[in-house]
Amino acid sequence: MVEPMGKILIVDDDPAIRDGCFQVLTRSGYEAEMAASGSEALELLDRWEFDVILLDLKMPDIHGLDLLRQIREQDTQVHVIVITAFGTVENAVQAMKLGAFDFLPKPFEPEELRLLVRRAMEAKRLAMENLYLRQELEARAGETQLVGRSRAIQEIMKKVAMLAPTDSTVLLTGESGTGKGLLARKIHEMSPRRAHPFVTVDCSTLVPTLFESELFGHVKGAFTGATTHKVGKFELANGGTLFFDEIGNISLDIQAKLLKAVEEKEISRVGSHRMTKVDVRIIAATNQDLREAVKKGTFREDLFYRLNVVALELPPLRDRREDIPLLVDFFLRRFTEKHGKTVEGLSPEALEALTAYDWPGNVRELENTIERLVIFARKPRISLEDLYLAGFEDRGDLLHEVDEDDLSLAAAEKRHVLMVLKRCQGNKTVAAQLLKIDRKTLREKLKRWGV
Repeated sequence: MVEPMGKILIVDDDPAIRDGCFQVLTRSGYEAEMAASGSEALELLDRWEFDVILLDLKMPDIHGLDLLRQIREQDTQVHVIVITAFGTVENAVQAMKLGAFDFLPKPFEPEELRLLVRRAMEAKRLAMENLYLRQELEARAGETQLVGRSRAIQEIMKKVAMLAPTDSTVLLTGESGTGKGLLARKIHEMSPRRAHPFVTVDCSTLVPTLFESELFGHVKGAFTGATTHKVGKFELANGGTLFFDEIGNISLDIQAKLLKAVEEKEISRVGSHRMTKVDVRIIAATNQDLREAVKKGTFREDLFYRLNVVALELPPLRDRREDIPLLVDFFLRRFTEKHGKTVEGLSPEALEALTAYDWPGNVRELENTIERLVIFARKPRISLEDLYLAGFEDRGDLLHEVDEDDLSLAAAEKRHVLMVLKRCQGNKTVAAQLLKIDRKTLREKLKRWGV
């Protein structure tokens, strides 16, 4: 991956100044465009997004200050460096009040130009980074880690170690709650892009009508409610990784626009024709069968193959039960600190019950269960009874009804045991503790009753 240098617009009616700046900046690695007048500059600004603008105040058609006002109305992110002639410092001061980043008096040396442009680019980068970090703090609130030593997780991490250094697009599949988002972040953190943003697009929660604005941003007045300019996810992730969570939920219309952006590596904000170059790595995740969605016509085949360059499937928690004790310990430490509780751990029976459970909601369900257990914990060690009180459910057993007319002692015992078992949502370990018998005895009784 090449470090994105930035795109610069040079606006000056003096061909010597204009060409000289162009040579200095392009040799320094920047991409540059030139305009000899204000109207020509506006045409270029209508087509492209720029990071920095070099603006001469003395223009033949539009005064530089008037042009600066129009630029600031169109784009609040661009940094404008005003080029001033000797004796026009007052205009330079006025330009600063209108939002110019700095001014450069003529004549100037190439190194002065390079230094000021570098400062402007750094200021723009920091502004974008602050915007990203504010969103990132919200997104990462409560986020967990990828925990596990099972063979399945080890195999996945071996593949991650091989694909992370590349720029290949990755498609993560698996049930909800298996940790696809965590794995996507792990790939980013092990990649050469780790110093740049990791931006998440939650395709399951975004309002369809605002999805395009979230991805590409919008300009002021693009639609009702667009009172300010907005930077989209693609621009926020520039140089880094863009993660589409539950990508199977996006509409065919957005799929087409996303495919275009991925293939052409440029986007335009909603309400604008200006193109912005973007350099992002795409990682997508879904709990759906996208091949089946392609057959049904609900997912574009060309987008599927664009995303499915490298595919990784995360196993459900029931297929890596050996990781459950590690996850339990991790969540216990996290939630005891969060809630200020003193919980040393779980009893062997309670841990056995959690390990035996199938966890249809996977790691996310386990996380929520442990937080409830910590909140309701009455003693330093969580017991089977605590699991029951916290609402832990084992859905594995279906209980049979008994004959209510049978008044024998054996029938009464059966009714009572099954009633307790129902109260425990079929969890035999919890029921055995409440009945004051061991699990083996309970299992034998249920076998004898054909339950």
